[in-house]
Amino acid sequence: MTGTLPAAPATGLGHLYSLDDIEHAANELLPAPVRDFVAGGSGCELTLAANRRAFEETRLVPRALRDVSTCETTTTLLGLPAAMPVATAPIGYHGLVHPDGELAGARAAKEAGIPFTVATLSSRTIEEVAGIGATTWFQLYWLRDRARTFDLVRRAEDAGCAAVMLTVDVPWMGRRLRDVRNGFALPDDVIAANLTAGSASAAHREAAGASAVARHTAALFDPSLSWSDLEELRRRSRIPLIVKGLLDPADAVRAAECGADAVVVSNHGGRQLDGAVAALDVLPEIRAACPPACEVLLDSGVRSGADVVKALALGARGVLVGRPVLWGLAVAGADGVRHTLDLLAAEVRDTLGLAGCTDPAAAALLRTRRAPEHGGRHRPPHGAHTAPPAPSSRGPQPW
Repeated sequence: MTGTLPAAPATGLGHLYSLDDIEHAANELLPAPVRDFVAGGSGCELTLAANRRAFEETRLVPRALRDVSTCETTTTLLGLPAAMPVATAPIGYHGLVHPDGELAGARAAKEAGIPFTVATLSSRTIEEVAGIGATTWFQLYWLRDRARTFDLVRRAEDAGCAAVMLTVDVPWMGRRLRDVRNGFALPDDVIAANLTAGSASAAHREAAGASAVARHTAALFDPSLSWSDLEELRRRSRIPLIVKGLLDPADAVRAAECGADAVVVSNHGGRQLDGAVAALDVLPEIRAACPPACEVLLDSGVRSGADVVKALALGARGVLVGRPVLWGLAVAGADGVRHTLDLLAAEVRDTLGLAGCTDPAAAALLRTRRAPEHGGRHRPPHGAHTAPPAPSSRGPQPW
């Protein structure tokens, strides 16, 4: 692959009115292999599509005659204030889409007042990103080299990160066919900055019919990660612990029992097990199973403020937003990410107010319905286990 693109001008964002608009603008700028790396899922991309379908088929039941003259989006995530119930999701190699990489995203997140998650495979170091001053979470992959794993945790703590987020659904990378077909490899000027100082890694060695990034991570990641490792991480880390990549309520409960302060209901944006359930579909069960003190977050498929509120209504404390951050970054660097987050904040407030909610906490009392599937068959709402469709996924709720 050739090097990354120069920064796009920060002007001309006024015509981008939605995250879909930003995606289209980014797609016009990005080289096809990079576009596929960002957008693609694993296998036949069934789970990638299911994530969006779950949001599209979920309908909110708004409440009327609620005074929404004061409508706030502010909340707390892991005990710290956030301007809206959103954090950025961990995504590696931001430098693929813009030379400023994660530094631009962190600046935009700081201005927007939300947490920024820096990934193990970030193209900028933990210390550089945390130095921007946003509330920073560090996402950890469990490496075969345990000393290196715990050194990353120590570096995150020393840099002032507010939480460590262990991703548990990647014993190895899912088979992402777009990258395989493209023979995707990193350009020389994009590196995993937390792991290397140069570009001589396997992720840079292009080979036909293979993903160099997948080959690189297979050599790095430890597929033997287990509950005992999570317990050790909890003992050795001084900061809040988030466990990301859970879809079964029993796993979420056990993570909480191991000391997790939060769990992220996630199928890795459709990039791991193809055919896995949509994250939104299991969110209510996981929230119901977890102890109240364990915060439940969600990612995978969030594309609008309405999606954020749907997740809140189904039990999430907040959501993580991934690909839209990269689209904004590709379009206009930090300004593009900030525009993305500003649009999202406006949509969250609009959805809350029109649904009769004065703040994100009120959204937890909203009822939802599931729209009929394509083809006319009706799917029961979230949480319904009997054949007749229930009137609400959450049952009658006090207001």
